[in-house]
Amino acid sequence: MSNELWRLTAVEAVSRLRKKEISPLDLVEASAKRMQEVEPAVNAMPTLCLDRARDHAKRIMDGKVNEAEGEAGWLAGLPVSIKDLTDVAGVRTTYGSPIFADHVPEKSHPLVERIERKGGLVIAKSNTPEFGAGGSTFNEVFGRTRNPWNTALTCGGSTGGGAVSLATGEAWLAHGSDHGGSLRRPGTYCSVVGLRPSPGRVTRGTSNNLWSPQSVQGPMARSVADLALFLDTMAGFCPHDPMTFDAPAVSFSAGVARPVVPKRVAFTADYGGKMKLDREIREICTKMARRFEELGCIVEEASPDIGDADEVFLALRSQQFVVDRELQIAQYRDKFKPDIIWNTERGLAQTPSKIAWAERERAALFRRMVTFFETYDLLVTPGSPTAAFDVMLRHPETIAGVKPENYMAGSTVNSVITVTGCPAIAVPCGFDQFGRPVGLQLVGKPRGEAALLQAAALYETLVGLHKLLPIDPRPGSVPPAVQ
Repeated sequence: MSNELWRLTAVEAVSRLRKKEISPLDLVEASAKRMQEVEPAVNAMPTLCLDRARDHAKRIMDGKVNEAEGEAGWLAGLPVSIKDLTDVAGVRTTYGSPIFADHVPEKSHPLVERIERKGGLVIAKSNTPEFGAGGSTFNEVFGRTRNPWNTALTCGGSTGGGAVSLATGEAWLAHGSDHGGSLRRPGTYCSVVGLRPSPGRVTRGTSNNLWSPQSVQGPMARSVADLALFLDTMAGFCPHDPMTFDAPAVSFSAGVARPVVPKRVAFTADYGGKMKLDREIREICTKMARRFEELGCIVEEASPDIGDADEVFLALRSQQFVVDRELQIAQYRDKFKPDIIWNTERGLAQTPSKIAWAERERAALFRRMVTFFETYDLLVTPGSPTAAFDVMLRHPETIAGVKPENYMAGSTVNSVITVTGCPAIAVPCGFDQFGRPVGLQLVGKPRGEAALLQAAALYETLVGLHKLLPIDPRPGSVPPAVQ
């Protein structure tokens, strides 16, 4: 039986767990076997904690840790992966850094505690770039994670290991985080769904940037219904995070089960000409965005005025790097990759006036987005400006034939939305001429996850690409550069 359990959706698996048709231990063994089969090809889950998961499974089966059984998001013993930026008690947690190569935390992150309280079994830590910085998942501790659709290509970053663990059937749900697109871009590259929730929807717990809305924690899954289930697991007030607020009275899963069609949908390929993207990505995303019309939506080409959002994001991101990395770089500079040093030193060189300007611009952009959503119910953009690139590269060599200015340039379509504070989800929408996944980014109103997930679920059913997962890793070669 365990040979086929990895093919179940998370919703199906939890339903069968609740009916006691299968046990949590059955799923742990199915996951363990699947990881043994696919890990050599993809390197998504470098740190396993199967005995810990088995012990937790037995406690659930004995009824000893089931106090959350009646709550929304109860997972009933479903195995999940946790990004290696996030502490799991007693499990090696490296943050992708040689500085912490042997680090084993004594206490779990508050979000991990919440997931485990809700019946999630942590089976492994998923791979991430060093301190989560980068659009390609590699580090000096564990090496490179490969895209299962073509193992010569990157899976994206920084929740790359999580995306791959889903696409290959190693886990049913994956935890991740998102600053400039780290849940959305791997989702796009791996043909899974990744949600950047509104700031405060999910606890960040131990962050030193507790008052910044830039970085968030969130869920990844193979389907929107699975993702809604995991968001129900994660969402809610946390005393360790001052930005969090209560979970909604109606669960996200219940909303997705009864979706409401959005009336007016805006699509922009490039935010009014302010973004570069490859020609084929533009063509595929423009065509697939029009499919919302088949649901009865009015689809119009329209973009919010994003102003200087790209520069605003870099200024605020660099300030966050100063908070997070200044002291570590002063002590361990030779152990940091150049991208992190660049981002941190950019922040150190900023004047107070520059940071003040960025904050004023962020506030103005938020107000413009609120006005934009008075007309439209949903904003649709490409999920990434390029398809997945060579796994050996830090970022795409070119975007629309132009060399990127920095390692974040491949994420600008996502990072602009980060600045707005709006929730956004990556959903698969097709494949390019070389078989590489292409995705859309759907953006909802502030704190509008419920309506956003409903729109995503309707689109997913229409397109049907979630039915292709999970897959066995596929060897391949790097396609030639295209514009």
